[in-house]
Amino acid sequence: MYIRILTSADAEIYRELRLQSLLQSPEAFLSSYESESKISMVTTRIRLEPSDDNFTLGAFIAEEKLVGIVTLFRESRPKIRHKAHVYSVYVDPCARKQGVGRVLMLELIKRAKQVPGLEILNLTLTSTNLSAKRLYESLGFIRYGTEPRAMKLGVDYQDEDLMFLPLVPEL
Repeated sequence: MYIRILTSADAEIYRELRLQSLLQSPEAFLSSYESESKISMVTTRIRLEPSDDNFTLGAFIAEEKLVGIVTLFRESRPKIRHKAHVYSVYVDPCARKQGVGRVLMLELIKRAKQVPGLEILNLTLTSTNLSAKRLYESLGFIRYGTEPRAMKLGVDYQDEDLMFLPLVPEL
């Protein structure tokens, strides 16, 4: 397995895995398959183009098969520019229980610590996603709250846990 930043050249394989994630785990994402499937490939390419403040990592196995993704998005407004958000974490079921999610998150954290002025990583996750919660806690993320009924999926509601990771020791 190896990890690298995805670029616009990876748009097709990224889109395939992203749409799979929305179909297989709709409760884990605020986006829906229906809305994301309407996004053009051109838009997907633009969104994947990395910058100093925003990037998507991909985990690959066996001959360039993309099996995991995670996105970092840094705030742009000056008063909150010290924070970034972790989005769209997903590992293909064929690659689960092999440490792919951990390796992706460790690489994201390593890269985030190299971004000048970045002090905090934030993420949210469905409160019932215990395996993800254990992973994030083992990496040092701290739960600071729960948003009740954060997402409505059909007639069912999902609570979301809010977590953060200080990137500098004094926080």
